[in-house]
Amino acid sequence: MRVNGAELPEPNPAERIYLSEEQISSGVRLACQIRPECDVEVSVLDREPVSTWRAIPGPGGNFSSFPSDLPKDVNRPYGVAIDLGTTHISLSFYDLSTGQWFAGRRGSNPQGSYGSDVMTRLCAAHESQQTARILKRLVVDAIGTALMDIAAREGISLEQVVKATVVGNTAMLALLSGRNSHLLLQPSYWMRPIDCVLDNPEELAAEWGIYPGAIVEILSPLSGFVGSDLLAGILATKLFESEPGTLLIDFGTNSEIALWDGECLWVTSAAGGPAFEGCGISCGIPAEPGAIYQVRELAGDWQWSAEARGNSGDSILESDGLGLGLEFRTVDHEKPRGFCGSGIIDLIACLLRSGKLTSIGRFSAEVSGGSIVVLIGNRVQLLLTKRDVDVFQRAKAAISAAVRVLLSMARMRTTELKRIHIGGAFGHFLNRRNSIEIGLLPELSHDAIELCGNSALRGCEELLMSDHSTRILMDLKANARLINLAQSEEFEALFLEGLYLGKWKEVNESLC
Repeated sequence: MRVNGAELPEPNPAERIYLSEEQISSGVRLACQIRPECDVEVSVLDREPVSTWRAIPGPGGNFSSFPSDLPKDVNRPYGVAIDLGTTHISLSFYDLSTGQWFAGRRGSNPQGSYGSDVMTRLCAAHESQQTARILKRLVVDAIGTALMDIAAREGISLEQVVKATVVGNTAMLALLSGRNSHLLLQPSYWMRPIDCVLDNPEELAAEWGIYPGAIVEILSPLSGFVGSDLLAGILATKLFESEPGTLLIDFGTNSEIALWDGECLWVTSAAGGPAFEGCGISCGIPAEPGAIYQVRELAGDWQWSAEARGNSGDSILESDGLGLGLEFRTVDHEKPRGFCGSGIIDLIACLLRSGKLTSIGRFSAEVSGGSIVVLIGNRVQLLLTKRDVDVFQRAKAAISAAVRVLLSMARMRTTELKRIHIGGAFGHFLNRRNSIEIGLLPELSHDAIELCGNSALRGCEELLMSDHSTRILMDLKANARLINLAQSEEFEALFLEGLYLGKWKEVNESLC
């Protein structure tokens, strides 16, 4: 907006990020950042643009305790928990004076333009200091844009944000802090702590336009290949308080896994690639509006009311002349654009049950050309290729083999697993039955497999609301046993076995 003939406070840092000096001198200001103390005349210059950040729901409860070291000069202080993922960034706002959740956002990590996996980005940063600075700038600006989106749409000033807590995998944290990302390219550092602490957190607070004295924390990862996002997930799921044989799998481009045996925590990381995020597959997209997240056979027991069918975007998928009818659901009931991770699992399970796909990942003889064309209403065409199935099989095999290695190290059988927590955006929509049938997860009762959603963000919220986040993480690290799969004698054989599409077999006696 342009303010006409009125005295206003000096532009705050957020306005200086988004407005040029020329605009400010001509009276242009950000309406969401102005609190006039008298009548003012304004001209609306631009309508609110469509946001690239999706609102996400709160956790369904408030905190009864909150930080004690809050600034006295901020009337209503806010804090933000940030989960910095390889593919997505998620934020959660809290009123720190009441412990009440305020708002949340989720959007894409713009570093994806430099590669969908962490190693590609790390190599790019290592080869060029300029690229390293660009990768940092992309994330800093993305988080700043998300903060501004919340401030603008929820009606607060960014200077009310007095604390920001960030968790993520080690590579993302190193690139954000600008420290030690090159060490992650050296295998000798994969099992060692990596320093990702900010040199000057005040600069980051200034760039985001939040309270000048805000506490900005990048919470330290466990090691070079296990980040603070898994530690946050362990905290959120209370893994240490669970019965022996409880597993946490935080699915993502870099999937992290923890097994509690009653005495210690066995931890590893499996580079399954971006398949679980819907990336790297020709018909795949992230879990965003228009993504198909659930698929079932038309003849199944999934009943839809006429009202739901009319309003939710549900429809029929028909394969190219194969007579395979499937029902589907899309995120936000939007026109289907592709399959996200959970939808791909459902699709592969349906093809496996129908006989169109074999247990070794090959299409049956009746499928010509090495691919299946899935035709969706409104003339949308999606293609599942043999290469897509291969990519998914490798991602699935990496997870199942990693879990089996942890079981071997803990001297436990698959049958001794009591409970599995599934984290990550992938975990919102996962079909337990299909995951078991294709061999992604071991065979447990559905009640024993808990879909936790973004457990890393939930744990980050707990750390945000605590005065003792560093001590809490140190306690978690003290009980952890890191396993490097590259040094595991069993991993390769278990990986090859995991390529098969079918239910798990018991871990070989020689491994236990």
